[in-house]
Parts: sequence; C-alpha cells; structure tokens
Amino acid sequence: MVTVDPYTVKLEIFEGPLDLLLHLIRRNQVDIYDIPIATITDQYLDYLSMMRSLNLDVAGEFLLMAATLLQIKSKTLLPLPPEEEEEGGEDPRAELVNRLLEYQKYKEAAARFHERDMLERDIFVQGNQAEGSEDRRLVEIGVFELIEALKDVLNRASIEAAYDITLDRITIEERIAQILEAVKLERSGLLFSSLFSGASSKEDIILTFLALLELIKMRMIKVYQRTPFGPIEIFALSGG
Repeated sequence: MVTVDPYTVKLEIFEGPLDLLLHLIRRNQVDIYDIPIATITDQYLDYLSMMRSLNLDVAGEFLLMAATLLQIKSKTLLPLPPEEEEEGGEDPRAELVNRLLEYQKYKEAAARFHERDMLERDIFVQGNQAEGSEDRRLVEIGVFELIEALKDVLNRASIEAAYDITLDRITIEERIAQILEAVKLERSGLLFSSLFSGASSKEDIILTFLALLELIKMRMIKVYQRTPFGPIEIFALSGG
C-alpha cells in the first residue's frame, strides 16, 4: 500500500497562523472587526488537527496562536466584573484584530509589489490564450484553500474497505513526477480535483496532496482560482 507516514512537509514555508485566520474570516464571510471568536477558534483547531493528520510540520507559531485564541475565547465567555461592565470594558479581541489588519495591509502591499504577468512570464499556455482576458482573472491561492479542497475530496471519496486492495508501492518522488507530467500536458490548466480521480485509498489521496505541496515549494507549479471558492487550477511554471 501507499506509505505516507515517514514523509513530512514543512508548513512554515507556505503560510502562517495569521494567514489561516484571514482564510477562516473570508470563508465564514464575517467582519474582521467582529470576529465570532468561538467559531473561528474551533475551526482553527480543526485545521491544526487536519494538518497533523497530513504530516504537515506545524510550526510553533500555530500552537502559540491556538493558545491565544483559546485565551480570548475564555475571556469572551466569562462575565465582566461590574466596574468593567459599566465602563464597557476592552474587547479581548482588539489586539488580535489589530494584528490581522496590519498583516492584511502588508500582504496586500507585498502582492502589489510582486505582481507579475504570470500568463506571459511564468506559465506554459497554448496558442494565443495569453491574450485572453478571462485567464488574466486567475487569482493565486494558498495552502489553506488547498487543504479546504482536500477535505472536500476526502469527504466525497467513495473508498470501499470491504475488500483488500493491493497497490504498487509508490514514493513521493514518483508521485511528484507523475503530477508534473500531467500538469505540463494540460498547458491551459489542470483541475485540482482531477489529480484524485484514480485514488483508491485515503493514503493515496494524502500522498498526492503532499506531492502537490512539494511541487509548489520547489516553484515548479502554481495554483489559481478564477472565482472565490471556485475550481482550483494548476499550472506549470516555465522553470519547472
């Protein structure tokens, strides 16, 4: 069978805990100034559990943020002392909100600064597709959108455990090569979901996902969406 346990992907090279919080705020479509801390905390902890199950090396910053969220959550659940209640009291979420706003500004500025014409510069395309205005609306996505998509794949996977399936052993390197070849063949973009169409086990799905993350880390592919929460498309980079 496919073995994934010995292989670990270091998550800190992708995104950090503030990125995850911003992702959850966008996904829940809530006001950053009025974060439903109990809901966001529970979802954040679910993500940490999911990342560990995927053998993603969760940096200490993620655990520190988890502790911070739990502390804020406990403060919001406790009644205020009478004197603080009369004065209104300080919102225990305020410091976190300020950190998120500052980080969001930094990310937006960095994105503008590093913006490139990816269809003409980085990505293989066929014919005159680089001239199409539709393709220019592609928006690069991060690892947490990918984890969200993976959860959907795992939920939809109809894997029968009633009978024994023997799979050829495959290494992460072999799966990386398979994915890269498939992406290069689909020069106008390979759908994320299509990578898992032939998966016969949960381990096979996870191995494919880890191989995808490695390709992103090696800057051989990039992943995009045309619309928020739309299908994820994968493109090979010209250096890959």
